[in-house]
This record gives sequence, C-alpha cells and structure tokens, in this order.
Amino acid sequence: MGGYRTADWPAPPGVHAIVTTRAGGVSAGARAGFNLAAHVGDDPDAVAENRRRLRVAAGLPAEPLWLRQVHGTGVAVHDGAAAHAPEADAAVTTEPGRVLAVLTADCLPVVLASRDGRRLGVAHAGWRGLAAGVLEATVAALDVQGEDLVAWLGPAIGPAAFEVGEEVREAFVAPDPATSTAFTGNARGLWQADLYALARRRLGRLGVTEIAGGGDCTYAQADAWFSFRRDRDCGRMATVAWLAPR
Repeated sequence: MGGYRTADWPAPPGVHAIVTTRAGGVSAGARAGFNLAAHVGDDPDAVAENRRRLRVAAGLPAEPLWLRQVHGTGVAVHDGAAAHAPEADAAVTTEPGRVLAVLTADCLPVVLASRDGRRLGVAHAGWRGLAAGVLEATVAALDVQGEDLVAWLGPAIGPAAFEVGEEVREAFVAPDPATSTAFTGNARGLWQADLYALARRRLGRLGVTEIAGGGDCTYAQADAWFSFRRDRDCGRMATVAWLAPR
C-alpha cells in the first residue's frame, strides 16, 4: 500500500486532510514509489493502481477531483458537475463526500476549512501561484471571512534549499515590502526564499490567523518526499481533503 500522513491541525468537525509520502506504491524508475501524477511520464497503469491504493488506504468516500495544474489562480468548484480534470490550481467544495486534491513536489499545498466544517478548499501554491494570488482566489471562492477559516500548510521545499533570483523576490516585495523578511541573501548573490513564510503572510493579510503545518523540506527529506528541484524527473505527492459524509 501507499503511505500517507494525516494533517496535524485543529481540523473542524468532519474535515479530513492527508498528504501522501513517496513510500509504497507500484511506480518504478525515477518516479519509484507512490506517484499520484498522470502527467510526469509514469506508466498509466501504475498511476491508476496508486490512486486505487490511496482510496483504499485512506478510506476516501470518492475519487478525488484531479486538477490540471498550471501555476495559476484558477479555482474549480467541486459540486458534482465539475469537469473531469479541470484546469485549475485550487478547488473548493461545500458538499460532504466530495474529495479535493492537489499534486506537489516542492510547491506548497494549502488546505483551508471554515470553522463550522461546511466549506473546504485546497490550493497548489508554488511561488508563481502565491505571487499571482492563488490563496486570495481560494478564499474568495470559499466566500468566508478569513477569521472564520483555519489553514494547514503541507510539505514544501524549505528555505535552505529554495534559491531564487531577484525577479522572484521582486514579485513579492514590490507589492508588499514586508515580505522582504522571507528572503535571505546568499554568497552567490541570489536569495533563499521561505515559501512557508510567504504563505503565512498572504493568509494573514486575508485575516486567517490559525495556521498549522509548515517546516518539512521536500528537498532535504528524500526518504519521505518527491522533489522536482532535487531530482527533476520525479513523481508527485497528493494533498487530499474532504468533508465527511453526513
């Protein structure tokens, strides 16, 4: 079976969130283990089996809504009428039993839930999505005030491994100078960026104050996580969330 970890956060009643690890699964080669992505050159039968194992191991109430992620700000509404694999980098639902998912291998997965347990969202937030406003778009789609949301930050590349250029820093600092604290200069004249800090800043500006998770580094923890920056050719983890059927 494939492995996963349950999100460690003050989840509202009936809200479930997990993130898969790279352990287990049937994928081979560069994507060996529990790869859940169909777009990375893996054997389609292996991906299908991994997704089946995920449903069984985690006891999912339905097949997740898998997205075609493009590092943008599109948000899919999973209400039963959602298109198959919509192009979006976030998804929301208000319906119990609908399963949301985003795929990552260094980018930051974010889960958002209303405190009453009736609204749920997940977002794929790499630096491009964060800068473009994917978290703002997700909160807007949830139609809940920030103070009425709780958030969980899944595994992402840590600041010690995430070297970026000046253009990335400027994408955040130009509109919000306070984000400069999320960047540390290095000896190469570049910047070490803290995705977790950038996400917390964005969520805080939206009024979200209860934020759990953060701290894992997908690049450094090779036994647990896929990392695109470390390996280039690799699989993807899935962050999966759902509202329990009532």
